[in-house]
Amino acid sequence: MTRKQRRLTIIGGALAVLGIAVALVLNAFRDSIVFFSTPVMVAEHHIKPGQRFRLGGLVEAGSLVRGSNLAVKFKVSDGTATLPVTYKGILPDLFREGQGVVAEGALDSSGVFRADTVLAKHDETYMPKEVADALKKQGHWKDDYGEQASNKQASGKQGVPQ
Repeated sequence: MTRKQRRLTIIGGALAVLGIAVALVLNAFRDSIVFFSTPVMVAEHHIKPGQRFRLGGLVEAGSLVRGSNLAVKFKVSDGTATLPVTYKGILPDLFREGQGVVAEGALDSSGVFRADTVLAKHDETYMPKEVADALKKQGHWKDDYGEQASNKQASGKQGVPQ
């Protein structure tokens, strides 16, 4: 074997080992990746019970029911479809009806989303990008979200004496 052939064999072997390592890592990540969905997407994609994903949308007004031992039931809506959610635990301080929410968990066999993590939106101008995009598609996005933030910043600067 010439020196050039040996070098090509070593490079080819290294690339094969690297390819196998990448395939193993991607295979391991496949089970732990959690995708974001809106209630409409859940209905359209027929997500199987037990498959973990993130559900995002707005907490439907009048749907919040608090039970015993920190159990909570509410509905998440994207303007077109709603999905009932159950959660057991302490909700974020900013969680309330009519606000954006992202819940992580899985559907049960009856079609109820059982969340093990609930995240509330940060302030009146914050919305997860995926939720905002879904609301814009459905026509439920308020265009003044960005204006409110810029007005607050501008009003803060106007109050400074010169």
